[in-house]
Amino acid sequence: MCYSAQIKADYHKLVREFGAVVSMDEFAALYAHDPGKKRPKTPKAMDNAFAAGKTPAERSVWAEIQDWNARGATAFEQELFTQKTRLVNAERALQTKVTKKAENDVRVATNKIARAQGKLADLRRTDHVARDSRIFPGVYGTVIVSEGGKRVVKPMRYQCRLAGKPASYDQRYPGTYNARRDSLEGFWRPAFGYTHALMVVDTFYENVEGPDGSNQVMQFTPRTGDPMLVACLWSHWVDPAGKEPDLLSFAAITDDPEPEVAAAGHDRTIINIKPEHVDAWLNPNPADLSALYAIFDDKRHPFYEHRLAA
Repeated sequence: MCYSAQIKADYHKLVREFGAVVSMDEFAALYAHDPGKKRPKTPKAMDNAFAAGKTPAERSVWAEIQDWNARGATAFEQELFTQKTRLVNAERALQTKVTKKAENDVRVATNKIARAQGKLADLRRTDHVARDSRIFPGVYGTVIVSEGGKRVVKPMRYQCRLAGKPASYDQRYPGTYNARRDSLEGFWRPAFGYTHALMVVDTFYENVEGPDGSNQVMQFTPRTGDPMLVACLWSHWVDPAGKEPDLLSFAAITDDPEPEVAAAGHDRTIINIKPEHVDAWLNPNPADLSALYAIFDDKRHPFYEHRLAA
């Protein structure tokens, strides 16, 4: 189902490699500080790409990101103070009398301190690591669409809420980051043949059942090392009541598993289209769905090597 993916999150690379332009207004809207708005869930690599921006619009977005980072750092520092105080008090109490409450406070505070320290270190870190480009359902990523015949890079949430559906669909249908090929003319009919996108992926992750029955996360990477051009559907959702902001979101299309993916224990594989089909995919004709299925049937079949994710 493509539970998670490591994507090309830096818009500069997508512009350079795919001859695309950037929809800067939509990036600006995503990162803007609106009253009551929570920080959008975005990969660090997507954020940090704006640090190298040269235009006033790019620098403006980077200023917003830095503001979000500063607010986040303050929140984590406050959490550290609170939990360190909790830990000290619990340890002091245990010296007098062992209680379940004090032991639980030590355990919870220790875990929360480690988490806050890790989050704070990630905010302040300037070097790039692979996880900086990784997205999960509910996280925004960079995708390519076509507008007026031009390839355009946009930020979209990885979990598609189709236009016209209630916001509650996010909870009712949490698996809508995955658009199954056999449901494209059913559930996904409003988008299939109309609003197509491309996600560029280096590696993807799936949940599989381990030998002991426990869940394991498996990482799949093409043996060729080539980036995967993943066929996606997207939608522009507008709140009819005007209370919630517009939402751009997408889902990766999946098909029956490649043999090596099935052997590793998973039953779906994202559709990795050939470069020569990119424009045809991004500019679909809703009256000729057979041409779109033909793109799927002519997809690339790199051998997907797998290993347990770290």
